[in-house]
Amino acid sequence: MKKVIFSFLFLMAVVTVKAQQHYCIIDSKYMLDKMSDYKDAQNKLDGISKTWQEEIDKMMAEVDNLYKSYQAEKPMLSDEMRRRREDEIVAKEKAAKDLQKQRFGYEGDLFKKRQEFIKPVQDRLYNAVQKMAQGKGYDLVLDKAGGITLFYADPKLDKSDDVLKILGINK
Repeated sequence: MKKVIFSFLFLMAVVTVKAQQHYCIIDSKYMLDKMSDYKDAQNKLDGISKTWQEEIDKMMAEVDNLYKSYQAEKPMLSDEMRRRREDEIVAKEKAAKDLQKQRFGYEGDLFKKRQEFIKPVQDRLYNAVQKMAQGKGYDLVLDKAGGITLFYADPKLDKSDDVLKILGINK
């Protein structure tokens, strides 16, 4: 809800200063989808992700088989053997979950691969938009992919230092 309100207020502010500033709207998703190196990078990521998921699924299937085997043999096992088998199952399940977290967790391997493959393409797009904006005299570039987002703003429009002065804060 806050995002919608912010977007609306931002658009209203842009409309009120329209006569003074030039702006345009782009669709970064559309442009990325047209870039072959983005598609290649996305395909590489999908392949890596699929391989890692299959590896984790295999580990979880092994845990499941160990558990089923344990359940079938449980009545015939001594207390010592039961504890050992339970510990083995818990350890293998923990290893699978740890691997899943390492691969797909916050700032995990997939995140790092995405940075490695996708970020250079996004940077190329950003630089092209910035070059176009400066060349054509646009002060603001809004991105309509995933809602209205400020993609580029001419640094002369940033009045943060003026606000800091009002607050009595020096740079």
